[in-house]
Amino acid sequence: MKRVLVLHGPNLNLLGTREPSVYGTVSLPEVDRQVREHGRRRGVVVDCRQSNLEGQLMTWLQGAEREGYGGVVFNPGAFTHYSIALRDAVAAIRVPVVEVHLSNIHGREEFRRHSVIAAVSRGQISGFGLGSYLLGIDALLATNSSNRPTGRTGSPAPRPGRRRPKSSRRRSS
Repeated sequence: MKRVLVLHGPNLNLLGTREPSVYGTVSLPEVDRQVREHGRRRGVVVDCRQSNLEGQLMTWLQGAEREGYGGVVFNPGAFTHYSIALRDAVAAIRVPVVEVHLSNIHGREEFRRHSVIAAVSRGQISGFGLGSYLLGIDALLATNSSNRPTGRTGSPAPRPGRRRPKSSRRRSS
């Protein structure tokens, strides 16, 4: 993997001033600088992008492979909890996606505890502040994208660690 795309979702442009008790005081430009430096030390180029627009994030996800990225570290922000469109974009692409969050979404308000993105991502890292992004890059580098299962019918393939619905599980004799 030579290139990694880091995508920041809505309101992450406000890092450093938005709820510092939850998200810390590090600004988004500083997060991006440290993430790029972390990637450089590991031999990869990291490009960082932020958008408050769901459609823009979908366009970037859909274009990641075409643009030469080997993987995506994705913080969908509030879209985590309800964007079926972003979930479907992640499921549709072949490059691995690691979902990251600065805060521990599972220890916060009930509505933040569910991610529609997690089930179609390679994994989720949350609660480590800026470190979540760095761990996300490391997780991508540890992932061999050629081992990703492929679906037979055009639907998203089951991801490692996920069980198939009962109707599609094979019975053993």
